[in-house]
Amino acid sequence: MDVAASEFFSEKDKIYDLNFKEENNDGSNKISGDSLKDLYKSFVSEYPIVSIEDPFDQDDWATYAKLTAEIGEQVQIVGDDLLVTNPTVSNILVSCFFLL
Repeated sequence: MDVAASEFFSEKDKIYDLNFKEENNDGSNKISGDSLKDLYKSFVSEYPIVSIEDPFDQDDWATYAKLTAEIGEQVQIVGDDLLVTNPTVSNILVSCFFLL
């Protein structure tokens, strides 16, 4: 599942807007990174998902870490945008066991 969550993340509010493409968006589907993490966990428990790519904004490292700790043994967590946006990040993530 390639989420590309950076596309619907509000840097200003630090939230994810699940209705970001709606013309008449009333903001009722804005959720925190932790809520989005829990949504992914529910998908993984209900469907045969093997990989989640870009589940969070590339700067939302804390929520990446939580998701990886909670379901990283069951599902491949891919940080494409996380790594492509800043090559120096790769070295940091290797030292934190995000990237093997």
